[in-house]
Amino acid sequence: MQLAFTEEQEELRRSARAFLAEHSSSERVRAAMASELGWDVDAWKRIGTELGWTGVAIPESYGGAGLGFVWLVGLLEEMGEALLCAPFFSSACMVAPALLASGDSAAAREWLPALAEGRATAALVTGDVAASANGPGATLDGSARLVLDGHAADLLVVAASHAAGLSLFAVPAGARGVERLATMDQTRRFAEVTLRGVAVGADASLGAAGQGGPALEQALDQARVALAAEQTGGAQRCLDMAVAYAKERVQFGRPIGSFQAIQHKCAGMMVAVESARSASYWAGCVAAEAPDELARAASLAKAWASESYFRCAADALQIHGGVGFTWEYDVHLHLKRARSMESFLGTPAWHRERVAGMILA
Repeated sequence: MQLAFTEEQEELRRSARAFLAEHSSSERVRAAMASELGWDVDAWKRIGTELGWTGVAIPESYGGAGLGFVWLVGLLEEMGEALLCAPFFSSACMVAPALLASGDSAAAREWLPALAEGRATAALVTGDVAASANGPGATLDGSARLVLDGHAADLLVVAASHAAGLSLFAVPAGARGVERLATMDQTRRFAEVTLRGVAVGADASLGAAGQGGPALEQALDQARVALAAEQTGGAQRCLDMAVAYAKERVQFGRPIGSFQAIQHKCAGMMVAVESARSASYWAGCVAAEAPDELARAASLAKAWASESYFRCAADALQIHGGVGFTWEYDVHLHLKRARSMESFLGTPAWHRERVAGMILA
């Protein structure tokens, strides 16, 4: 298993870094936060149509580049470092894997080309939703609170309990009975999605009725690996900001970076970043090459990267002192992202318990 990026993968990362430096700068992030959608429409269009990032891990047969999951991990680390505001994660890292894992080729042909080109966005809805039989189709009722980018997605992939078991349904967001309410997360929008008697046809079911559980779990584990990579990038940016500030902030006639306490804190942050990076890279390789080990790798990476990101964000704020939580500095934005993503897709404690269960089984 190769844990180093190839020269081609590094070139993609370098080009992503250059693009994000311009289109996901501190000023651009703050402008996106204040917008109605929560992202820069022009930048998102370029990401999909010109750069092709949205199709990196989507097979060529469905309009993507078919480069694989390791390439996606490399991109996400750069996006996390830049605090990118875009519907990339929900569409490319959650819904696209769910469509592929479902084995429903008709739904994949219908939606994946649009997702690969960035022409459509999608959100995965997991919550308290039930599906009741309605002729050859079904009726969906229920709600989900933390639906990433659910406020503006074109497609909702809904996980619903069914008499036959957990099922997945592809529901156009404009369907009658779908209600969406955006929450107040500024750098990453979540929404509460409610379905009231949403009638869907037989073709909306992804795969056989009651067989959505394994597909959903596989998609969620791939999303956890992707999120760990993004969190690693965020942790790296927090370390970089802390070191830069420690070099320029002067107290008692010398930079605070010369104080041993600050040096120890930065050293601990660096260990956390590198450990998270190793875990996320390994999990990315597992996702690409050893799917039987995906669940364990995903939980290990997600638990470690979540705690590393929050620790680095919190320590960076401590090094900045009182100014760290002021609007002018980006530290508080990473602290908020780190906290919200720590619990998203499972808390570190939940994932450690999950791994323990796998070991003892």
